[in-house]
Amino acid sequence: MYRLSFFLFVAILICFDVSASFTKKRPERGYVYKEWIVENGDSVPLVHLAPIRKYARGRDMRRYQRMVRAVRKVYPISLEAKREMLAMEMQLKYLPTKRERKAYIASVQKRIIKQYTPILRKMTIYEGKILLKLIDRQTDYSAYAIVKEFRGGFVAGFWQTMAKLFGNNLKTEYDPEGEDRLLEQIVTLYERGAL
Repeated sequence: MYRLSFFLFVAILICFDVSASFTKKRPERGYVYKEWIVENGDSVPLVHLAPIRKYARGRDMRRYQRMVRAVRKVYPISLEAKREMLAMEMQLKYLPTKRERKAYIASVQKRIIKQYTPILRKMTIYEGKILLKLIDRQTDYSAYAIVKEFRGGFVAGFWQTMAKLFGNNLKTEYDPEGEDRLLEQIVTLYERGAL
């Protein structure tokens, strides 16, 4: 029951994104980027190395590795969701009536549910939390705000209640400077191709 409810919630989130896409160039392995500077008539390489992490306890390293595995599994899904949402947002602009928009949203939701059911059923609760944070990172809206905007307050309240039952909160926001600092570092390294 929980996995079906969680899947439906994520499917709804996948349908609605308003942010622009971006691309990043993959750096060479071992360093972030390299440039050349001229010093006293000589060309000198200036290499910016990737950060090195030192862990005092094994528990911290295991936590980091768990988050890396989750990001590797979930980040491509969040990018696909973002692309899908942008396409849907563009299509919704051209539909004149509310009835046509509602029918289009329902058809997209059915297609996404059919496409992502096998993937989302294999996800753990932790990976689902990471997915929600990554979607929030890309859209600048919490999951609750997205559901409330496109599906209404009652549906958003229902999904918030379901999330609370299973130890999650849809109103939490992605905080790259605070509690999600480690996640932001991992995502940045993943985008650069360093993981």
